[in-house]
Amino acid sequence: MDNSFRLGNMLLGTAASATQIEGYDKNNSWYEWHKLGWVQDSPKIATQHWKKWQEDTRLMADMGIQCSRMGLEWSRIEPKPGEFDQKAIARYREELAMLRDLGIKPMVTLWHFSNPIWFEDRGAFLWDGAEKAFLAYVSRVVSDLGDLVESWITLNEPNVYAVNGYNGGNWPPGEKSMLKALKVMNALVPCHIGAYNIIHERFPDARVSFAIHARVFDPKDPKNLKHIAAARLSERLFQGAITEAMYTGKDCFPFKGCGKPGKYYDFHGINYYTRSTSTGLRDGVRENSPKNDLGWEIYPEGICRVARKLTKKFPAPVYITENGTCDNSDSFRCRYLYDHLKALAESGLGVERYYHWCFCDNFEWLEGFSARFGLIRTDFETQARTVKKSGRFYSEIIRNGGVTQEMYDGYVADEQYCVG
Repeated sequence: MDNSFRLGNMLLGTAASATQIEGYDKNNSWYEWHKLGWVQDSPKIATQHWKKWQEDTRLMADMGIQCSRMGLEWSRIEPKPGEFDQKAIARYREELAMLRDLGIKPMVTLWHFSNPIWFEDRGAFLWDGAEKAFLAYVSRVVSDLGDLVESWITLNEPNVYAVNGYNGGNWPPGEKSMLKALKVMNALVPCHIGAYNIIHERFPDARVSFAIHARVFDPKDPKNLKHIAAARLSERLFQGAITEAMYTGKDCFPFKGCGKPGKYYDFHGINYYTRSTSTGLRDGVRENSPKNDLGWEIYPEGICRVARKLTKKFPAPVYITENGTCDNSDSFRCRYLYDHLKALAESGLGVERYYHWCFCDNFEWLEGFSARFGLIRTDFETQARTVKKSGRFYSEIIRNGGVTQEMYDGYVADEQYCVG
């Protein structure tokens, strides 16, 4: 059996958020969340990327990384309302310039779960002034950095932020109200659309979208009407309706548009990790399925299912803006990469970019440093970087434009998922 495949024109990169790697910023909501005791590990240092960014960028180039999705720390850029730190902005310009000089295409994420303390204290996106404040930040960033950026993510996973912070209560601000979660998602719709317009007014050729955490929702029993209804409702409330509202600006129950229907996306930014098995509105995991070290089902076919569903309704280029797995021993990540990239390469979807989550092991929100997603092992004591087996495999995939049978035999054949 031939296990080889070709990537075609798909570019391979990595993704990261500022809070999870930079360190040296105590002015954000996640540092406060750690101080309150919700997270054992602290993002105070993270992976020291704020100081080690040149080392990390050179390592990316050495591995052949073709595109990099990097995040900005809003609290670092605007530590007080209306006061912008030009030194921080200049530092981000340096990093963007270095990426470009080394042949790595930069994508910038404007917001990735973390808020400045002053914004959080005013109610974050439930504050009446949230949209105006966020768009003022966006306007400044686009003005100062936009000439170095070809593609943008306005908001990362607004659905995950709302569910975890305002419904589940385990992320800041710790609310437990489905109504508030829906209100937050609703408030983020005009923030995305406003940011999209600001970027295109200044840089018409830029590519802009938001990153949706997209899951497959399947009924546990495909013949059970309750399970079927639960899967459909979960999909709509979690990702379907919010995507349509942000893409089109139209009202899409339970979310309102922006009053100016249009097209507010240039590509699909898809973050894909797993499938949910539905019996009700609570998240469920399929029994006797392959799982990662956090207990998430590994379901490679799902990455194509969610992309195909989106492109059928909203034709646009596909960027997989995040995909990866928690594999603390790096014992099945090569197989994970192989299975997901092969599915995409053979899907006929013409996926243009794939950003692996993540480059270095980092601060994984509530999991702190205990969950390793990186192609590079981070020693959190010494901050030394070591390329993992999966990192070497990824580098070879880039160099060869796909996977050969020899590569499969050397990296993938002996790896197996844990089933349970």
